[in-house]
Amino acid sequence: MASDVRPAQPKSILRGHKTQVHAAAFVRNNERLLTGDSDGFVVAWDLTIMRPRAVWQAHTKAILGIAGWGRDRVITHGRDNKLMIWKLAQEDEAQLSTTLPLDPCPESRPQPWVLHMLEVNTMNFCSFSYCPTSVESEILIAVPNTLASEAIDIFHLPSQRRVHTVKVGAEKNGMVMAVSLFRQGHSLTLIAGFENGLAAVAQLGDGSTSTWTVKYQNTSHTQPILSLDVSPDRSFFLTSAADAVIAKHPVPSPSHIITALQTEPLKKINTKHSGQQSLRIRGDNLIFATAGWDSKIRIYSVKTMKEVAVLKWHQVGCYAAAFSDILSASSPSRENTAATSSENATNIQDTAKDSTEGAAKEEVMAAVAPIPRLVDMTVRDKRIHQAKTAHWLAAGSKDGKVSLWDVF
Repeated sequence: MASDVRPAQPKSILRGHKTQVHAAAFVRNNERLLTGDSDGFVVAWDLTIMRPRAVWQAHTKAILGIAGWGRDRVITHGRDNKLMIWKLAQEDEAQLSTTLPLDPCPESRPQPWVLHMLEVNTMNFCSFSYCPTSVESEILIAVPNTLASEAIDIFHLPSQRRVHTVKVGAEKNGMVMAVSLFRQGHSLTLIAGFENGLAAVAQLGDGSTSTWTVKYQNTSHTQPILSLDVSPDRSFFLTSAADAVIAKHPVPSPSHIITALQTEPLKKINTKHSGQQSLRIRGDNLIFATAGWDSKIRIYSVKTMKEVAVLKWHQVGCYAAAFSDILSASSPSRENTAATSSENATNIQDTAKDSTEGAAKEEVMAAVAPIPRLVDMTVRDKRIHQAKTAHWLAAGSKDGKVSLWDVF
């Protein structure tokens, strides 16, 4: 008997980029999805209507990374050796074009106001990472060093001063391929992935010396690291590479006095699928996703690292993945009446491999968050509510399309 179970389908397909989509990020409490392509274009999608609100060419070459800074600033990093900070509040969107890169535009599209511009190194395709400081209007940005391919520069904004140059690895490790900068209490932690598959963690010491100390190094990969992401509780990080391995590494505590360099990962798995990039851990620390060169988006359990779902819609390689911020959008008034979410979660669960253990499925399915009754809301309010509370997973592909999934 033929099965009636249909494979999971995206909730929406956002068409508009002319070239491959390399970066994606949710901003403004999930009301906007920012996507960047290999021609340097950025599209700010309004997820309440699934239409563009702002389109501009941020860079003359491919975009490596994109992120939101607060509610009114956007950071873009391009292969034209520039890192840009744009002012993009909701009221600014009215002055910008909504003509998509795919459509002809007789006039040049206006750009948002430029707040800052940094000249940076983009030879190694490594995107930036940033973290806030103790002052709300200030951040620190980490990018590969211009001269030494194994070193990382940390800049302060808005002053644009370079405050640190950190050598996390050695020249023999090759170029820096992925970075993450974040705070643990009052201490800074920097993680880097390298061309030879090495992952390393360095931390800035307290006191007058303020020296960086490498506390962890491990080479779990035989190919260049493509992406890494740090868990929400800052206790571990995951790496993916051009090979088929995904590795879980510890993040040492800043207060731990190092007596011997840590070199052992917490866990690593051979997924049998090479070329998984844009690895992202969801904010509830239950699942993570990767974008595959084989066109598939794969979802894994954080706890077991077992594959629990495969999302297939694109016919060519996927390069970007992004989760919405489900924690800031959660509501205590949610009731257990979510027919739509339940159906979608069931479909996604059914796409998981037969070899996946039941425990891993149950753990991920526990994250299903029901949707409240919307009887008393206006149509517009319903759309805003859906955009903010859906468990979105966005996937950008070589085909220029972005698939939007509502994932348990």
